[in-house]
Amino acid sequence: MTLVKTTLNRRSFLRAALLAGGGMVLSFSWMAGCKPSGRKALEMPEEWFELNSYIKIGENGVISLSSPNPEFGQNVKTSMPMILAEELDVDWDNVVVEQADFLPDRFKNQFTGGSQAIRSNWTPLRTVGATARQMLILAAAKHWNVPATEITTEPGILLHKASGKQASYGEMASAASQIPIPEEVELKKVSDFKIIGTSKKNVDVKNIVNGKPLFSLDYKTEGMLTAMIVHPPAFGMQLKSIDDSAAITMPGIQSIFTIDTLTGDIDQNFFDATSFTKMAVVVGNSTWEVMQAKKALKIAWEEEPERVFRRSASWMQGSEIIKATFPPGLESTDDHLAKMAEFTKKPGQILRRDGDPEGAFKKASKIIERTYTAPFLAHNTMEPVNCFAHVTAEKAELYGPLQAPEYINATLSQRLGLPKDKIHIKLARMGGGFGLRAYGHHLIEAAVISQQVKAPVKLVYTREDEMTAGLYRPAYSATYRAALDENNQLIAFHVKGGGIPEMPVAPHRFPAGAIDNYLAEGWSITSNITTGIFRAPRSNFMACAEQSFLDELAAEMGKDPIDFRLELLERAKTAPVGENNDYQADRYAGVLRLARDKSNWNETKQGIHRGVSAYFCHNSYVAEVVDLVMKNGTPKVEKVVAAIDCGIVVNKDAAVNMAEGAIVDGIGNALFGEMPFKDGAPQKNNFPSYRMIRANEAPKEIDVHFVGSETDPTGMGEPPFAPVFAAVANALYKATGTRFYNQPFINGLTTG
Repeated sequence: MTLVKTTLNRRSFLRAALLAGGGMVLSFSWMAGCKPSGRKALEMPEEWFELNSYIKIGENGVISLSSPNPEFGQNVKTSMPMILAEELDVDWDNVVVEQADFLPDRFKNQFTGGSQAIRSNWTPLRTVGATARQMLILAAAKHWNVPATEITTEPGILLHKASGKQASYGEMASAASQIPIPEEVELKKVSDFKIIGTSKKNVDVKNIVNGKPLFSLDYKTEGMLTAMIVHPPAFGMQLKSIDDSAAITMPGIQSIFTIDTLTGDIDQNFFDATSFTKMAVVVGNSTWEVMQAKKALKIAWEEEPERVFRRSASWMQGSEIIKATFPPGLESTDDHLAKMAEFTKKPGQILRRDGDPEGAFKKASKIIERTYTAPFLAHNTMEPVNCFAHVTAEKAELYGPLQAPEYINATLSQRLGLPKDKIHIKLARMGGGFGLRAYGHHLIEAAVISQQVKAPVKLVYTREDEMTAGLYRPAYSATYRAALDENNQLIAFHVKGGGIPEMPVAPHRFPAGAIDNYLAEGWSITSNITTGIFRAPRSNFMACAEQSFLDELAAEMGKDPIDFRLELLERAKTAPVGENNDYQADRYAGVLRLARDKSNWNETKQGIHRGVSAYFCHNSYVAEVVDLVMKNGTPKVEKVVAAIDCGIVVNKDAAVNMAEGAIVDGIGNALFGEMPFKDGAPQKNNFPSYRMIRANEAPKEIDVHFVGSETDPTGMGEPPFAPVFAAVANALYKATGTRFYNQPFINGLTTG
């Protein structure tokens, strides 16, 4: 066992049953299996005893576990309680799960994103569960007058084998809630896990299948009005005047006005979206009536001047406040491509230099240089942006899809003029996130509207609103160069990457550390098209560019693409260059070997074209092999084999589901995804024009394999997404004889 300090205070371990009878119990975990267990489900208890902020125990043995982090499909609402239940040592069939609200005094790290939810909460959740178990043991020891060291537990049961005494957790819950918090507790050995590492079905699955209200779009309350926003039609434009004479008299319309959400005196956090801050608002009785009134508005727009905001320099809480500048002008995709091409020819900011790369390139017998590009992408969550808000002079209540509640609270407090403790955010299940819902603009907009109309309001975006009002995955470009000597051996490597508006290069990732002469540079171009975090930020592009280039380099050197990567990783393991390499070469090589073996890499089949890719991001390692066929000139991915090293896998079902979803999403974005602009205006506004992968285009088989590990869990939601872009590109080369340098790849197929 591992001995850990609890480092928990009274605020974290509240004694009073503050949640007794409170909170919505969303499901029993009997849904953890596809078939009923045959045992009678326990009744809800008459009384709850709260051992800490996460755990309540009923007098009849039912265990209520709070899931603190927002849920948007990756199953943290099941996996986090599994960690608690493991260390508490309970029967999963006796567990109910509650979605916690945003309660910073009771929970920490209520942020789901960056594939860090499980990783950052792994030890804290284990400690909470183990502490509650120890309090139950101490209560039983006191009651039976025996040493606590002689008491053991079985799921939900306390045992003193010497005397034959036993009691359920429910029988000791009241006494345990009065026990002082132990200063340190022992955590289980990984080999003793009974729940972690198994497959448990989504605790919300019954309610999802039955259409129960889980999403904020489902929420209704008496007197609630519907609000919609009219954004400028293009980035670089602002509202000049509004004529609402026709719209205000339409049926059901209550009010039409303008709002300014992020005023100049607000210190913004990193996740405050600044796409458009001055907008027209229509408020009415129903969604349909408001939509019709929007169409009747007559609005004049004008180009806006340079915008400057004060905002955090990074996503870290308390980071330096800097000036964020958005230049004037109406930007177009053609101009973006021309600017990026120009920047690829200029020296960039030096991010890393090993050896003498410039000298090695001068002496090279052969230089290979390739440039890769990727367009802006829309997030396209299944559930459009929405939020409920009810703001009064005393308090604000909000209910909406949000990945990062702790980041928006300070901005809401500033904008509404309310103390933070008077703002209550209820966390809804989200219909997709992908980074978009880390940004809280919809909460601010809904709250400002409610404050002005003095009524509860539900703000709803149409799909067109969401797709044309930002935020987007940045546009990127990267140029790779490799120097080969007279023996066709790699002697130098150079990457120079940039984007609009950020540079994507991670200078200490592979193949840094594997090559004596290595150079990484970066550059960026400012823009008023607002961008945001998008699934596997920056990695979703750099993985494609890097792994596509390595494939082409391997071919030039006459080497198998997997063997070539393994050679580089062996060098990085045995004689690494530099000391700042982000990755572990043996784990990186491990997923490549596993993918090679599970895919039967050297097997050839008529009409099947194979591509491979491997990448490290979000602390995890993923290698993928794609089997692609061409049908009437159109590519179709038939099968994907994925090998993943993400440490301990908490919930195998959930992990497989995340990998499958990420892979399908990556294939779709690689082949079809793009958001072009003309004079500042997005050129696609809904799915008829914005091409997404369709059900019949998804792989027939996705074969996911995990590396057995006792390492603490790392990222899972994003790492399988990044490498599949290049695996598709490399398979397309095998199928067509053409290298694909520009996303989406479908454009290269149609233009030849």
